[in-house]
Amino acid sequence: MNETITASFIVPHCVAPLVELYRDNHIVVVNKPAGLLSVPGKPPNDQDSAQSRLMAINPQTRVVHRLDMSTSGLMVFALHADSHRALNQQFQHRTVGKEYIADVWGRLAQQEGKIELPLRCDWPNRPRQMVDHELGKPSLTLYETVANPRAEFDRVLLKPVTGRSHQLRVHLAEIGHPILGCEFYAHAQAQQASERLHLHATRLSFSHPLTNKLMTFTSEAPF
Repeated sequence: MNETITASFIVPHCVAPLVELYRDNHIVVVNKPAGLLSVPGKPPNDQDSAQSRLMAINPQTRVVHRLDMSTSGLMVFALHADSHRALNQQFQHRTVGKEYIADVWGRLAQQEGKIELPLRCDWPNRPRQMVDHELGKPSLTLYETVANPRAEFDRVLLKPVTGRSHQLRVHLAEIGHPILGCEFYAHAQAQQASERLHLHATRLSFSHPLTNKLMTFTSEAPF
């Protein structure tokens, strides 16, 4: 986030619990609630985060990947240097399986497809990102529509091939279907359609850093 943080970016206290789904001596997998930072923010932001809550249990807890504060869902943390290194390599080599559920404004023209738009930071408006066909980094998202309890909006299953900051939010907004409740990229109607961002990390799969066994975790979208 921008070091000169305005009042609108002050992080509110999150009272929702951080739910552990799995823990051993090497990793811990959690379901992060919306409104909780993945890692502590810079002052004057709240230092409460998924990592700091886990460090209160095990001070060696190390972050491997992040979810936006407004995004809920699955995260894995390492509990020592070796597991941290092994998990980092999987994320870097894109062997980790990640899926998200999102509710978007309007109806997509195609039930499945891909969004391939290069992204970079919009420096004057950090933490916003932007499409830039000259300087942006390659970014690819696969999507397919799924059944939605809210019939007026499409629900999409998203599979990010790359892991750029705000990738899913920007990609969907750029094709005219912003995620409901998105404070950065949605137009007024889509933003006001929900009090929270309708984006949830619903599936996470990776190889255990010690046993190499494939581990898969799922979490239903809470919206």
